[in-house]
Amino acid sequence: MATEEKCPYSGRGVGRRGFLAGGVAAVGAALVPQPFAVAAARRGKLGVMLMNRIGPSTSTLYIADIDGKNERRLLQNSAFDRHASITADGKTIYFTTERAGDGNSSIYWASLNGSGQGVGVQPSITGSAVDDTGVPSPDGTKLAFMSTRSADHLAQIWVKNLKSEALTNLTGTAALKGGSNSPDGHFRPAWSPDSQWIAFSSDRNTAWTGHGNGTGWEHTQELSIYIIKADGTGFRQVATKPGYCLGSPSWSPDGTRIVYYQLTREDTWAAHRPEDIGQCESQICSVNVATGATTQLTSTANVLKVSPRYVNNTEVGYLIKGGPNEGIAYVNGTLPTVLRAGMRSPIWTPDGKSIIYDVPDADPVRTIDQTLYSWDSDWDYRFMDVFPVLSKQGRLAITQKQTGAAISSIVTMKPDGTDQVTVYNAASDGDPILEAEGLVGAFRPSWSPDGQWLAFGMGGWFQMRATMTAVVYRVKSDGTGLEALTDGSTNAGFPCFSPDGTKLLYRVWGAEDGLRILDLATRTTTALTDWPDNVPDWSDDNVILFTRKTSATSFDICTINPDGTGLKQLTVSGANHAHAVWNGTGRILYNSGDAGFREEAALYDDTFQPYGQIFSMNADGSDNTMLTDSQWEDSMPLYLTNAVLNG
Repeated sequence: MATEEKCPYSGRGVGRRGFLAGGVAAVGAALVPQPFAVAAARRGKLGVMLMNRIGPSTSTLYIADIDGKNERRLLQNSAFDRHASITADGKTIYFTTERAGDGNSSIYWASLNGSGQGVGVQPSITGSAVDDTGVPSPDGTKLAFMSTRSADHLAQIWVKNLKSEALTNLTGTAALKGGSNSPDGHFRPAWSPDSQWIAFSSDRNTAWTGHGNGTGWEHTQELSIYIIKADGTGFRQVATKPGYCLGSPSWSPDGTRIVYYQLTREDTWAAHRPEDIGQCESQICSVNVATGATTQLTSTANVLKVSPRYVNNTEVGYLIKGGPNEGIAYVNGTLPTVLRAGMRSPIWTPDGKSIIYDVPDADPVRTIDQTLYSWDSDWDYRFMDVFPVLSKQGRLAITQKQTGAAISSIVTMKPDGTDQVTVYNAASDGDPILEAEGLVGAFRPSWSPDGQWLAFGMGGWFQMRATMTAVVYRVKSDGTGLEALTDGSTNAGFPCFSPDGTKLLYRVWGAEDGLRILDLATRTTTALTDWPDNVPDWSDDNVILFTRKTSATSFDICTINPDGTGLKQLTVSGANHAHAVWNGTGRILYNSGDAGFREEAALYDDTFQPYGQIFSMNADGSDNTMLTDSQWEDSMPLYLTNAVLNG
């Protein structure tokens, strides 16, 4: 029996509390498709790439007094801003922003005026890579930051000379490269008081490990604390604990100690899941830089403590993430606690009078066709709900998972957004509470070649597979003729039609695993595989693409012929690869963690695979190309050419 694993699209509905408060009638009314249009691509583009993103849609920086009072926006012209730092003289702030486009993280700076607000916003580090957590050196000559701008797209620690503007990659050298099957990321740089050293966290030379102590799909993260000189010399590890995550280092004012948070590797998964935050805990610790001796500074249980900083010579402040006491607390209790829901990444001003922090939010949900930053000069990138698929006749179908009623109904429309039809209303079948929470619904529509039918799976998904079955259905494109194609004895789903429309391919999970082919004329079913295989896609030239669990911790992209011959494994790393589809030109589009984490995992919110980016490759697995480079979870691409958009 396959191991139970979760996936990124659970828990994205209106939520149990919202459903109970609004009632069935309110959710039913929301089922009416909301109008939208996939606009034509900009002049000179080949078309639009639709894709899904899981991540905050807004983020605002705030400044408040040390007791949390007098909160106001830090920037007069605020945008999608987060992760602030401040110069030693308290006159300039640096921060991460997505002002250049949704998904493109850059570093900007602003001057603080007399009222403590940032004015005169200017770019500092820009480009198509993730540039994040810029921190000025105490002497004001350099800026340390994390960036994925190197050729391998891994998170590295860089330094910018603020006078010459020269950039240096400190950790991306051949001498410091981690193991080939390691996430190999570097995060959260922090300067020593003398501006000579940079501390940071890293998962270099650790193994990709799934949650559930290695049995699950989503990765956990094991971090250690390292230091390196600003010229790239002196690299060494200063604190580590096998099976634990040590993150967000910060130096003591005298430069002798580094403070950090510490939690188990397994709890780095729970730390970014809202249902688990109150069940995991971390502690604030410090290490003597010279001797390596560590000291645990806190002991409270079931409290997630992150983002520690020395506020003065004797006090360490930190963020309580989640729970009823979310906000700022102190190790020795010499300063007032601050309750502030949603607060993230707090810092203290040098005079100790104010705190600066960001408040990210996933509401409002991105709208369908919302413009995203594009990493491809030939295509515009736009947001779309999950499992988008285009019929050969040019009609679009989606699972309405994040938008609209967000209970996983099947909706079709013309690519311009007109003529919308709910061909299957998920509220008519299954548990409405679980549907609202995203654990039950109609997943992964597939068009028949003639455009007359849609197939999909309806039932329990993700962790609900352990106790619920799912049935493969087909329905006519006008919403009539609903027909069950499997008997409900197992969890069957993720169907796709054969090129000639005579067969249907789907996966089963439970007492039996693998891919099954149903002959629609004879209703006979043939077992194609008996491995934990998932999300198949059948190409026009008769090759089947799918994801296989190749080991206890690895998921890879494979192809096979419909007669069971010609099995090929196209990916091999432990980073996990999934949601693979043919793009219509013989290339494969898929989601992968090959570029590693882009942030400390415990600092994310409401996400599942924050390291997941979109890639493409040839049918033989060659020519892997990264199509997104964001700090968020990107997946499920669909290309719409101008010919399709213009009808």
